[in-house]
Formats: sequence, structure tokens, C-alpha cells
Amino acid sequence: MARVLCITLNPALDLAFNLDALVLGSVNRPTSAQLEAAGKGVNVARVLAGLGHDVTVSGFLGADNDAPFQLTFTQYSLTDAFVRVPGETRINAKIAEQSGRVTDINGPGMPIDATHLQALIDTLNTELSSATPPQAVVVAGSLPPGLSLDDFSALLNHLNASGVPLWVDTSGPALNAAIATHPAGVKPNENELAEWAGADMTSSDARLNAAKRLHKSGITHALISAGAEGVLWVNAQGAWHATPPKVTATNTVCAGDTFVAGMLHGLLTHQNGQQDAEQTLRFATALSAEAVRHVGVGNPHAADFDSLQQHTRIRRLDDTITEGATL
Repeated sequence: MARVLCITLNPALDLAFNLDALVLGSVNRPTSAQLEAAGKGVNVARVLAGLGHDVTVSGFLGADNDAPFQLTFTQYSLTDAFVRVPGETRINAKIAEQSGRVTDINGPGMPIDATHLQALIDTLNTELSSATPPQAVVVAGSLPPGLSLDDFSALLNHLNASGVPLWVDTSGPALNAAIATHPAGVKPNENELAEWAGADMTSSDARLNAAKRLHKSGITHALISAGAEGVLWVNAQGAWHATPPKVTATNTVCAGDTFVAGMLHGLLTHQNGQQDAEQTLRFATALSAEAVRHVGVGNPHAADFDSLQQHTRIRRLDDTITEGATL
């Protein structure tokens, strides 16, 4: 299996509550509660490690409350290359209702200064220049206070210069900055894509046209997620649409992270002719669907996972094949 470096610049301890329905201004008693060391890059790393890959995690962690992260890294066999900074890693509250609605209350994160950023760059340089460098780099999540868009762009350009395929999953102005650096892959949802495209993304045609624009702008793998309406994938081989199997969604927090990990797993494992591309997209979409049924990332060992894959519909949207898709 492959070696992957997953970077989370603004990780969090996720406190997840499951409720029948949230009642504002009242005492709410959840049916379950769970505290997890998380952050988008950490979530991606957990899925990839569970699929057998050798994963190193990095970014910034608060030195005062890193124990839950250390336990998670040990539990999932993740190599810890996080830079510790003074203070505590933020806590995010995730309130999932029976209807599928999720309310996020996200802390701002720890302030990062130039010294911290340089320490991270030095750490990443060590990973990238090791005897067994990573075969892919993932940068996922929001930016912490103190890390400007210029800093973020410079970091992505630095990672791109290593020659290792870079995937970025973020939102808002950070997504626009990331797209401008031409990473190998991005995965906005339809709302995030609308901000970049400057147009409404409620129709499938609009999403497809925007995905093609993303690809033509220099993104090797343009992936657009639209919840139950499925996922678009545009690359040098063409365009596909995946419709997920019907499941009861109770918590969508980790679905996107699970999907990114599933796509990377397929691309790192297969040669990706058309059949392999469809297999990759089917696997990632089914795994993401599995994730929305519970708190946490998707489980490829779920008893009904084969059935979820069988009920995932993959549709080719064009017949243009120019070359094999690569990372």
C-alpha cells in the first residue's frame, strides 16, 4: 500500500451529539454523545490507515490537550508529525438530528505565527525528502487564526514544488486560493463550488460545467459532491456521475472526508483505466454513504458494504478518453 501525508492546519476535538430534534433555548438530552480527535485531514488519515496505507499526520496541535490525539494516532497506527504550539486545540460541537440536519458550532482555533509556520514547513520538508517519501499529500480543513491566505497559498505552492500529488479539501476564500495553486485534486460541495464559480449550482448541468471549468483550470481531478444527488468526477479520461445508495442519514460530518480518502485509495491502488476509474468512484461513493449512517468516518468492513457498492450507480457522462488518469 501507499504512503500518504495528511495535513490538518486547524484540527479539533469533535464533540458529537445525536438528538431526536434540537430545541433552541431549552435543555436538550442527546440519545448519544461522543468526543473524538478530529479535523478533516485526521479523518481522511483514519480512513486511509484503515484501508492499509502508511499514513503520517501533520499540522498544528495545542500542546495543552494533545492527549486525545495521541491516543487516536496510536489506535489507528498513524505516524505523528504534528507541530505543537502553545494553548489548546479547539473543540467543535456537532449536533445531529434524526431528520439528518446537522448544526456545527466550530471554535476558531489556536493563533499561528511565523515561527510556528516555519516549524511546520521544516517538518514537512523532512517528510517529503525522506527515503520513502509520500505518494500523495492531503491538506484538508479550515485555516487557523494567524495563517493568512498568502501564507496558505505559499504553503501549497511549496508542497506542489515537491512533485508529490497534492489534494486540497477546504472552503471559502481558502478554496479559491487553493484552486489558484493548481493542486492535483479538489472536492468542493455544490455550495462551495457556487462561491468559486459565481453562479447557482442547483442543477446538474451547472455543476458539470463548473467541474469541467475546474479541470481545465489545471485541476487534474475535479470532484463535486452534492449530497444525495451524488458526486461528479472530471479528469483527463472524461466525466462520471455517481449516485449513492439510499441510506438513512443521521450524521453527515465525516462523509466528505471519507469520500476523499476512498478516492485516493482507489487512485493509489489501481492503474485507472475506465473500469478502474468506475470502481474507484463506486467504492468512494459507497463508503461515504456508509459514513452518514453514524458518527465518524466510513467503515469498509461494514457487513452490508458490498451491497452498498452494488446499489451505487455510476454513469459515464461523455466518451472522451485522452489518457489514463493519474494522481
